[in-house]
Amino acid sequence: MFDLDYLFDRLACSRFRSRKRLRPKDWEYVREKSLDVILEHGRQFILERLSPAEPKNDGRQTPMKGHPVFVAQHATATCCRGCLARWHRIPKGKELSEKQVDYVLCVIEHWLKTRLAESLSR
Repeated sequence: MFDLDYLFDRLACSRFRSRKRLRPKDWEYVREKSLDVILEHGRQFILERLSPAEPKNDGRQTPMKGHPVFVAQHATATCCRGCLARWHRIPKGKELSEKQVDYVLCVIEHWLKTRLAESLSR
């Protein structure tokens, strides 16, 4: 697990990760539901799809679109256990701890808040 500034500097160097953007439908959903509700959904997604030691369909369990958290997961490399291991040094094969779940959610929240701030400044 990393300092967020260091992590986001690294993610910015990845063409795949840095090109992820929320679509107008995603922004509409965030405004309709609120960021707090979106993050509650995110916690549930993490617990169900990412937290198990051997997640079902690991590497393919996170859709590329359909919810703002899914986009954020791909942008922040929190989409599968392989990316968690490679980018965040959270090893595969062991259920995520509460602290690790909180960390993943914090990374997603940071990405979403940064995108929100950017969209408001335009």
